[in-house]
Amino acid sequence: MAEMKEILNKYMDQEFRSAVLSSPRNAQGGHKIQIRPVKLKGEIVCQATEYIGAKVYHHNLPWPLAIEQTAAWMEQYRQLQLSAAWGQAHVWVSKKGKVSVKEKAGCSCVKQQDLSHNRKKRYILEPGQKVGFLEDLGVQTKEGKIITARYDKFRQINRFLEFVEDVLPKLPKEKEITILDFGCGKSYLTFAMYHYLKELKGLAVKIIGLDLKEDVIANCNQLAEKYGYKGLHFYVGDIANYNGSDQVDMVVTLHACDTATDYALDKAVRWGAKVILSVPCCQHELNGQIQNDILEPVLRYGLLKERMAALITDGLRAQILESKGYDVQILEFIDMEHTPKNILIRAVKRQGKDGREDYRQLMEFLQVKPTLARLQEERTGQNG
Repeated sequence: MAEMKEILNKYMDQEFRSAVLSSPRNAQGGHKIQIRPVKLKGEIVCQATEYIGAKVYHHNLPWPLAIEQTAAWMEQYRQLQLSAAWGQAHVWVSKKGKVSVKEKAGCSCVKQQDLSHNRKKRYILEPGQKVGFLEDLGVQTKEGKIITARYDKFRQINRFLEFVEDVLPKLPKEKEITILDFGCGKSYLTFAMYHYLKELKGLAVKIIGLDLKEDVIANCNQLAEKYGYKGLHFYVGDIANYNGSDQVDMVVTLHACDTATDYALDKAVRWGAKVILSVPCCQHELNGQIQNDILEPVLRYGLLKERMAALITDGLRAQILESKGYDVQILEFIDMEHTPKNILIRAVKRQGKDGREDYRQLMEFLQVKPTLARLQEERTGQNG
């Protein structure tokens, strides 16, 4: 069934989300099969859940075999629902084996396409395009192919570059752009950011990565030297005590743990950074502070209290930045199915006065004071 394999190849690529086979031809067989990508032991495979009577069977299949097996299973079913990141398809198979396909991209139906040409998501760093540092960081093979188990990381890198692309109009064009990356770690995103801004966009840029791990920083500096990235430098240091720059255009902080994010945001505000991109991590501070008699029936459940405290932490961070003259958005960094730590705080410096400080009422209501609020009060001499 060549036409069936074509539609499966189109949707069951790296943007594949799910497949559901239904309407069995034989009432004695299974009534439904669900397929979705999962990560097992570092490898991404397709997990098929087959429902036969009251029993459920699971099959874990590598990608090429998953397509072949799904095509074989479709000889037993009449309908197939396919979903990818960019669209959906509903497939019907008649009694005589004729395949009909209806496709949707977003909310609009799209015309029948040549199934021999797979539609691909637009990436800033395209799959198959060899990028040296991605090989050294274990994301690409020597031939430029994305390693299957690292495809989530590749998508994360591209997603981050989309955020950088969005804020380019806010960064200076007439001078060198200075960017600080706090808690850079292995620096997948730091290298990608430099490559994008310098190599692809041709901008004058200086990026400084900061982390506490000496061996990691040493390796990053070696890679920067290897690829001739003269404007990319890495240093061992703590976010709270960093004093190596007087003027910064953009501050990036990705998964800086707990209050380290607050110190990075405080530095950004002090510098008057035009752009802040922050993905918080491990927000524990308010979990130990939050108290409220009205909310006590909910707060007594530890898991709910922890999640509420984390969301309130990031909400207060956003409001404090608003009060300091930033337009702030809280966005989804990557799909929740890949990691629960998927909130990105994007703050862009606006023209005009600082905003209101409504967040103080919430702090009083919940009896909390996040580190960012305390640091800003110390700077301005407030006692709220």
